[in-house]
Amino acid sequence: MVAVAALTPLLETVGLTKRFDGLAAVQGVDFSLTPGEIRALIGPNGAGKTTLLGLICGRLAPTAGRIRFRGRDITDLEAHARVALGIAYTFQVTSVFRTMTVFDNVVLAAQRRWARGWRAALAADGRAVREEAARVLEGVGLTAGWDRPAGALPYGHQRLLEVAMALAADPILLALDEPTQGLAEEEIALLTDLLRRLAGRLTILLVEHNMAVVLELARRVTVMHEGRILAEGSPPEIETNPEVQRVYLGAA
Repeated sequence: MVAVAALTPLLETVGLTKRFDGLAAVQGVDFSLTPGEIRALIGPNGAGKTTLLGLICGRLAPTAGRIRFRGRDITDLEAHARVALGIAYTFQVTSVFRTMTVFDNVVLAAQRRWARGWRAALAADGRAVREEAARVLEGVGLTAGWDRPAGALPYGHQRLLEVAMALAADPILLALDEPTQGLAEEEIALLTDLLRRLAGRLTILLVEHNMAVVLELARRVTVMHEGRILAEGSPPEIETNPEVQRVYLGAA
């Protein structure tokens, strides 16, 4: 029974398609994630990675196909309903509440998980929410300047804040779109270490161009090209795949 459960997909798409004015950005994608894995989604610009992520997270409605999460069809659920089910995501373009403090950004995100039932009663004085926000900020390395407006942070720290906001929602699936974009080397190392520590505790879908990060974190890699899945496999298998080398890694 345990082995069967381990093989049951956490998330699965079947024939997922998205067209924009006749252009198919995602074409008939069958894709699945296993609970607890870190999966990297890579491909050249325009391959459909961000569109696929948007479909999974509910920011975009599919033209065709279905999406299942934990065995439930979520194809028609809006984004906020998917967050309530345990799907958190970060944007390719940083999205924080710039005039609110760093701490209040994370408090606001954390309140999503304390919104109902006994959790709401436990957090009636807000103490539990604040403690959770502080813990998450420490986890991503934002240990100073919590009372500053989020918009005053350097760009790289805003990216880390956005990851903290996603984690504060206590997700089952964390989808990250180019999380290392704009980060300094030490910030990339900090984020990489954080994601490595989260492995197994939640499932991570990582859209990333930094191949060093992909090779370090992901056990499986999915490569997209022209809206379709070109290849899937372990990092060594993807590195040596002739088609991947041709369309993505620049081999002749």
